Amino acid sequence: MPNSLLQLNQFTAIVADTGDIDAIKQFKPLDATTNPSLMLKASELESYQHLVEQAKTYGAGDTSLAADKLATLIGKEILSSIEGVISTEIDARLSYNTQGTIERGRRLIKLYKDIGINSNKILLKIAGTWEGIQAAKVFEQEGISCNITLLFCMAQAKAAADVNATLISPFVGRITDWYKSHDNVEHYQPSEDPGVNSVKAIFNYYKGAGFKTIVMGASFRNIEQVKALAGCDKLTISPALLNELKHSDALVNQQFNQVNRIVKEPITESEFRYQLADNNMANEKLAQGIQAFVKDQESLEAKLALNALASI
Repeated sequence: MPNSLLQLNQFTAIVADTGDIDAIKQFKPLDATTNPSLMLKASELESYQHLVEQAKTYGAGDTSLAADKLATLIGKEILSSIEGVISTEIDARLSYNTQGTIERGRRLIKLYKDIGINSNKILLKIAGTWEGIQAAKVFEQEGISCNITLLFCMAQAKAAADVNATLISPFVGRITDWYKSHDNVEHYQPSEDPGVNSVKAIFNYYKGAGFKTIVMGASFRNIEQVKALAGCDKLTISPALLNELKHSDALVNQQFNQVNRIVKEPITESEFRYQLADNNMANEKLAQGIQAFVKDQESLEAKLALNALASI
């Protein structure tokens, strides 16, 4: 019997959730996703130090620009080893700033273009705030594809679908973590896992309503969660879990066999804000996710600043 990773690949496109080029070469995913946390880790790798130096020089003391330059340089490196696209995150400090997000996203696209990468190989990764989703609307109208991330509830999913986002990344593990803590539960069976069931509900809404937006499950804690979403459009998985799947011979079954047709339910800004505020888990995890990315963005920029000082 093929290993679990090969079985999963029959139903779902595999995406590597890493900036580590060696891991990407090992597992040969279709696409790859990065974020400030992964960029910070990648910047420590010996194989990327020449890119760190290039970014530092390019930024010339502007650490925000240097961080964007590094993201695109690492993105280009990753693209050389995959067939598909790379998701590159826009500075999370702009998560509640539509115009700021648009300007930074256009800068990333230009930085990629300057090193020979066409925008059709890029997904701009944007937090699932109302402001971020409205920025995605502008990008999609300009032909620039977006990945709406830090997505924890149906309100975010509906808003992303309404603006024709190319892809969404509904999170699994962080939802499960919250419910484990909130309900004092040690473990969920896959069929009862609130993170898994959230993605299933979003997937069924999208497919039932006829949206073309790609659903890519993200943030997994174990391979049981991954296998429970076999058949989702895409799944972005860490190298550790990819390796575990590769060395497992457990059976992987298609989990999405039939989708019932349903009516689209557009969501207004007021409805979005109320539903998000009324969902303690989603509201809390979205804020925490943004804060964590901001912290790692600032740590990355501090590293680039130190490098710049050291070279003077």
